[in-house]
Amino acid sequence: MHPRPSPIAASLYTLRDLNADVIIMHGPHGCCFRTGRLLESDGVRVLTTAMAENDFIFGASDKLEETLKKANEMFNPKLVGIVGTCASMIIGEDLKEAIENVETEAIVLPVESHGGFGEGDNTEGAIAVLEVASKYGVIPEKEANRQINMLKLATKIEKTRGMAKGKYIRPNFGDNKEEVAKIVLKNLKEGKKVAFVLNAKKETSYLFADVLNVDFKSINKENQPKIIANLDKNIGLPRIREHAKNITKELEKNGISIDYITGGLDEYPITPKKAEDILKENNFDLVIVIGVPHALKIEDINPKIETIAVTDGPRLVEPLRELGYDYVVAELDAHSKTLGTSKIVDSDFGMMIRTISNWDKNK
Repeated sequence: MHPRPSPIAASLYTLRDLNADVIIMHGPHGCCFRTGRLLESDGVRVLTTAMAENDFIFGASDKLEETLKKANEMFNPKLVGIVGTCASMIIGEDLKEAIENVETEAIVLPVESHGGFGEGDNTEGAIAVLEVASKYGVIPEKEANRQINMLKLATKIEKTRGMAKGKYIRPNFGDNKEEVAKIVLKNLKEGKKVAFVLNAKKETSYLFADVLNVDFKSINKENQPKIIANLDKNIGLPRIREHAKNITKELEKNGISIDYITGGLDEYPITPKKAEDILKENNFDLVIVIGVPHALKIEDINPKIETIAVTDGPRLVEPLRELGYDYVVAELDAHSKTLGTSKIVDSDFGMMIRTISNWDKNK
């Protein structure tokens, strides 16, 4: 019942992950403009055909051809994505015909997605890109199929455990970060067994990894937390693998090692299973699940274990509490804070842990 991300936005992000040089949105100039602006920070040039009222009746293939010509002249791209919108797709604009009419050395991917594409799930837009990318030889068919399977599993998780469960979910900004940070520090100081589970998604991992980027040795040298993370550097689209490499390198530079690798950043729907097995095999006192915590079946973990979820969605706070998490911390604007970066960025919760730790040291 409440608004959710659009398939169009998912198409844009997936083209970004394929390292597209230019994306052309075939629709009105205001369509998905915030996403387009944000993606400019990631080095993607986002253009629009700026369809107007007359174009909704008579079509705008000439505008699309002209925009593709200008993009070719201005940026000399190697990979271009043309993304349909509600306006162009409802009137049946032929993206492929426009591509055939323009001379360019770039690979141009026609992505026929729109706001209500398929079942209307945002992942439908990403799947549309992957299917076209495979057809045009940008990625192997096997990788496209793997990615599509992950996206379908992600949709299932959102519909059964997340913010797409069907009812209206009131935004909630979670528990007091200072109080929750004190719980983490108390457990570490008292020698309790603590585990951090990073189950993050794409570029938002730069924000969530900050919770791991803490000088734990200064808190209790004899009691270091175990770190479980989906940071496999060899899985995913080119940009996604680079994120995992960047984060791992920065953590290692700061003396923080990952004890268990559960998979890649695009495997967040399935990596929790490995994390769950690790948690069950060890007698932890406190578990902090960061990123996409609702994918992990916390209800199947020992109920005596104290649990904390760190999420980026105010509408996920209540579902996470319903799943059984004792505390839920909400980070805001994860996408906007992490677009365009190649380094870990400060998170509110990570900064709070460090701040309180420093207070204790200075007492």
